[in-house]
Amino acid sequence: MEVVYEDNHIIVVAKESGEIVQGDKTGDTPLSETVKQYIKEAYAKPGDVFLGVVHRLDRPVSGLVMFARTSKALARLNKMFAEGQVHKTYWAITKNCPAEPQGTLVHWLVRNEQQNKSYAYDKEVPRSKRAELDYRVIGRSDNYYLLEVNLKTGRHHQIRCQLAKMGCPIKGDLKYGAKRSNPDGSISLQAHSMQFIHPVSKKEILLTMPLQGEFSNFNLF
Repeated sequence: MEVVYEDNHIIVVAKESGEIVQGDKTGDTPLSETVKQYIKEAYAKPGDVFLGVVHRLDRPVSGLVMFARTSKALARLNKMFAEGQVHKTYWAITKNCPAEPQGTLVHWLVRNEQQNKSYAYDKEVPRSKRAELDYRVIGRSDNYYLLEVNLKTGRHHQIRCQLAKMGCPIKGDLKYGAKRSNPDGSISLQAHSMQFIHPVSKKEILLTMPLQGEFSNFNLF
């Protein structure tokens, strides 16, 4: 586990693809428990360690994940995330290049709980929720393109679903139309940066995921 930022109130770590943020029915050790153990050992804390989960990333996605280390920070961060005050930028690798180098995507998404999948429509349909994001092509390699994505809404599998609807499924994402999987079962989507006002100190903070793996193979424009 790589710690990107920490202080008395918050800790931000680099999540690897395949890790779960919070415990689920698989019984696998979640990232939250790994962070708790790190804090316990690093600061020789007796008893239980407080750690609040304020947001999540899908299991096959890598990137920055923030946790609260105090109840004060947890309450304030929950409010900040709910009100869209934490700005996250994502990087996605696609085989296909978008028709336009940058643009805004607006769709209506319907979530299928049984399939754990969302479907995008061009117009509003029953049970649909509006989804909007901005994207731009920021790099390319011999065989792939690198897109930067900024979410305007937070829907289930939104980036995966909307990019696929545009004809640019994310590399490795079989569920949304990629032709082959990644060897490690990941999808090539990363929560790359995070910008916010610290919930306690009120300082502006900008954090970036360390460049690693396939995301470091691109020539950035």
